[in-house]
Amino acid sequence: MANNLLNFFKRLFVNQRQEVDIDQKSQKLRLAMILKASKQRIWIYDMARCHYLYLSDSGKYEEVYNLIEFSRLFNRDDYEVLSQALVDVSEGKEESSVVRVRSNTPESERIYEINISVAGRDKRGNVSSILGIQHDITNEVRKQHQVNQLLMRYHTVFNTSLLDMVFYDKNGVILDINDKACQAFGIKDREQVLKDKFLLKNNPMYSGVDLQQMENTRSTTLVDFSEYQDAVYQLDRFGLKGKMYYDSTINPIRNAKGELEGAYMCGRDITEMVDSVHRQREGAERVRRATQHVQAYIDNINYALQVSGVRFVSYYPKTFTFELSDSINEARLRLSQLRCIRLGTPRFRRTISSALNRMDHLIRYNIKETIETEIRDEKGRQIWLMFNMVPILDNEGHVEHYFGICRNMTDMVETERRLAVETQKAQETEMLKQSFLTNMSYEIRTPLNNVVGFADLFETEHDATDEAFFVEQIKTSSNTLLSLINDILFLSRLDANMIEYNKADIDFSMTFGSHCQMGWSNLPPAVNITIDCPYESLVVNLDEEHLGMAIERLCSLTIHFLDRGNVTARCEYRRGELTLTFEDDGIGIDEETLPHIYDRFARSKSQKLLGTGLDLPIVQSLVQQMGGTLDIESEKDKGITVWISIPCEAKVIKRRANLNNEL
Repeated sequence: MANNLLNFFKRLFVNQRQEVDIDQKSQKLRLAMILKASKQRIWIYDMARCHYLYLSDSGKYEEVYNLIEFSRLFNRDDYEVLSQALVDVSEGKEESSVVRVRSNTPESERIYEINISVAGRDKRGNVSSILGIQHDITNEVRKQHQVNQLLMRYHTVFNTSLLDMVFYDKNGVILDINDKACQAFGIKDREQVLKDKFLLKNNPMYSGVDLQQMENTRSTTLVDFSEYQDAVYQLDRFGLKGKMYYDSTINPIRNAKGELEGAYMCGRDITEMVDSVHRQREGAERVRRATQHVQAYIDNINYALQVSGVRFVSYYPKTFTFELSDSINEARLRLSQLRCIRLGTPRFRRTISSALNRMDHLIRYNIKETIETEIRDEKGRQIWLMFNMVPILDNEGHVEHYFGICRNMTDMVETERRLAVETQKAQETEMLKQSFLTNMSYEIRTPLNNVVGFADLFETEHDATDEAFFVEQIKTSSNTLLSLINDILFLSRLDANMIEYNKADIDFSMTFGSHCQMGWSNLPPAVNITIDCPYESLVVNLDEEHLGMAIERLCSLTIHFLDRGNVTARCEYRRGELTLTFEDDGIGIDEETLPHIYDRFARSKSQKLLGTGLDLPIVQSLVQQMGGTLDIESEKDKGITVWISIPCEAKVIKRRANLNNEL
């Protein structure tokens, strides 16, 4: 009887145990499905075995990693932070912790947020295992980053404006206000003003303006805010007192139908210019009150720290802690030595480490360093900070800690950089100008000397038959001088963007050949000319006058590189662009001269002037200002190939019958 009863209870226990196992397995499967749907995973860190166990899709802890394998899953720096969080939780310093880490896959980096908490304890109450809930937040972070980028661009323009700017909707309700306007109107809580939906009609400067009938309006107004402190104008929370001289412009924003979409106001407080004496008295009164009230003095210092970008810094060698504060009362940020070093860019980390090491050795002299940090400001610039710290001694004369100030030097460093760049540009421009003037003086002096020299020959004894030669030389030099001066004046107009380009519909197939023939009119008879225009009619919209000038000048240069052989000109229109090609099989341009062919008064290796010295610079400027490109290829003794590409719209394209009708 006893045996039967024992067997009965044994079977009952086994059945109950199986039911519990089935229920636990079902719960684990449901948990795994929920975690998978929410992009979360669970792992357990077994402290005794130093292993990580991941919960698989089947609800079992099947994926097992040792410390090295697990560390390879994440970014090295992030894994150090994760390891420290595990230590803090295991030692009881933190009940739980949240850590953000990146995966160790640069080509497809993922970002995880891991919640860490105690999973189990042993009989002594010590932590035996730690639970980690790993949530993939990559998409959320990327979306937030995109939103932040858009907001940064808007706020960079809006908030860095030197003018007060306020936007209103079509009902006159405020939509946005920049920091400059908040400062001008004494707004301490910008978000509260936006939340309260401040109205345009409550702005004393525009209280009488009909928003619907409003046009662009500029006004200079004297406002006594003491007259507008009732609840109707909602100005009581701004803290505005006394009089303000305000210069502003308000502009309506309307859609294509003329309907009002909103309005924006730009302005500035000009009280300082018209009421400086009153402002000085107020400043003196603030100083007097500050000297009478210590707390008010401290508040003024804190305010000065905030608006000036200066911060108090302290370093405590005993705890290796660096503190930074924007007020006298308390430290806002505490950093370890490692965090301090990592805040600097790689080239300044050794400098930071050296400064910290000197303070750890309790040196008794000032420490002054300017470093570049990895932190970026709202303009995307890396912030430069200047630290100036002095040792603070205790009653026994030993160094207790170091105290000093930290100042944002980004604007100054950026200004110095820009000044250096602009200085270099100015020097380069001056050198180019001097070189151009020197060359120009030389080139003008040469034909001018010829004119003067041959003119002087008329006053000396000479054969009457030589006078025709003298006159011819004077005419030639005069024409050269006139052409050179005209080129210099025209190039000056190009540099000053004074050339007007007038586009019109022209049949380029009719004018292309004539421009080429005009440029090649002085070629020797031994040169064979080929003009390839595959169009019976090609009507395009462009500036034919200046393009023709560029073609003629370019073709005229051929005489300097070819005395016999072949020259070819081709035109082709494809996909909104007219391409002109000029080829010859002359002496070409040597490799040393080719990079300088666009220089003004450029010369070949043999000191021979390329044309008038200004032809190619003029052609290049004309083509670029018409929106096109100019490219030249050449090899010594193998000829020159030139391409001109001009964007234009074709109205009629009719190829010749023997050619493929393709664009």
